[in-house]
Amino acid sequence: MSSFRFNPENELDDEEKVTLTDEEGRTLECYVENSLDREDTTYVLLMPVDTPIVILAWDKEKDEEFSDAILIEDSEEIEQVFADAKAVLAELELTLKNTAYTLTASGELPPLEDEEVITLEIEAEEEELQFLASFYSQDQRYSIYTPLSPLLFLAKYDEKGELEMVSPDDQQMQPILEELLFEEIEE
Repeated sequence: MSSFRFNPENELDDEEKVTLTDEEGRTLECYVENSLDREDTTYVLLMPVDTPIVILAWDKEKDEEFSDAILIEDSEEIEQVFADAKAVLAELELTLKNTAYTLTASGELPPLEDEEVITLEIEAEEEELQFLASFYSQDQRYSIYTPLSPLLFLAKYDEKGELEMVSPDDQQMQPILEELLFEEIEE
């Protein structure tokens, strides 16, 4: 008897899906956007199945119109505001998930409106973000956004056949990343 189980969702998706796991045991389901075999190693370019989410805290000390946004990346702070953020997104029929490497949300995003887009400098690069919701937690104002650009991860299969993340900033990975991205654009 086979251990294979039919999953009707797999029938609808032509794209291959894989799961990334972080050090804390959290998982992130991703589509394989592209793959490349190089010297007995397979590298893959991955995009999350669900929508990536970022949470910003606003500087309380400044006037709201001119306030500075701070990207929340600390796992303890995310844990403190997660229930509030999840409740606010549930009102939009989105389910917030504390997944590996990024927060994600499943469900249909609201329509994109130009006045709901901000540009924020994240890690020395400008990123356009679509506003989803705001909330207060412990007298701090937070906003939830989703990046307009796709979030991509670079990974490779190790000797055991398991996926491990690879830093795209590693100089040795630059040619591989460029080839994966270039082939993605051509298709």
